[in-house]
Amino acid sequence: MRKGKASLWRKGWRWLWRGCAAVVALWIGGILLFGLLPVPFSAVMAERQASAWFSGDFGYIAHSDWVGADDISPWMGLAVIAAEDQKFPEHWGFDVAAIKKAVSHNERHESRIRGASTISQQTAKNLFLWDGRSWLRKGLEAGLTVGIETVWSKRRILTVYLNIAEFGEGTFGVEAAAQRYFHKPASRLSAAEAALLAAVLPNPLRFKADAPSGYVRARQAWILRQMRQLGGESFMAQHKLR
Repeated sequence: MRKGKASLWRKGWRWLWRGCAAVVALWIGGILLFGLLPVPFSAVMAERQASAWFSGDFGYIAHSDWVGADDISPWMGLAVIAAEDQKFPEHWGFDVAAIKKAVSHNERHESRIRGASTISQQTAKNLFLWDGRSWLRKGLEAGLTVGIETVWSKRRILTVYLNIAEFGEGTFGVEAAAQRYFHKPASRLSAAEAALLAAVLPNPLRFKADAPSGYVRARQAWILRQMRQLGGESFMAQHKLR
């Protein structure tokens, strides 16, 4: 009887390790593949769609239209960098100073948690992992971030991020957002429109680009100021993000 149980345990662990190895292989393959090809959907998109179906909402459609870097307004890339990760061109995937500040803030204000995820980390999480907070997910996110920073250029990371970021209910990627909110392609977004889209990114299901609150408008104005301080469009050319 004991031998039978031990055998089952060994088989269980064997299958677990095989499953983990298969997932890691898929992630590595995804990093290599999506370094060159358009991303058809992300893990967060799949999670949102599955959640809607399981809750009986069959009208929900996670919509995204891939566009290349040349078909995205330079203002959009500058806006998300200004809003979320101003050291993006310089760091290797993690902003250590921002992480230290966030940890210090969260220790003092447990009810107002502040994150410090870079664009690279958000890209890794959105593309390959599930939504939510856990140490397991953060650990996997860190490993995937190192992977995409090693294989992809900064320009590629920014392009993928802008194509899979959530901008509203069922709206993923800058092209879908530009068409939904401004009735124009992403290539024609103005600085103000780009800043407005970037302003809703912290919580796109709460903040609305088509019905911006006072907070969203104030954040849009702050992002525009940061975009000017970074140097405008020349910033993108200087760091080879265009």
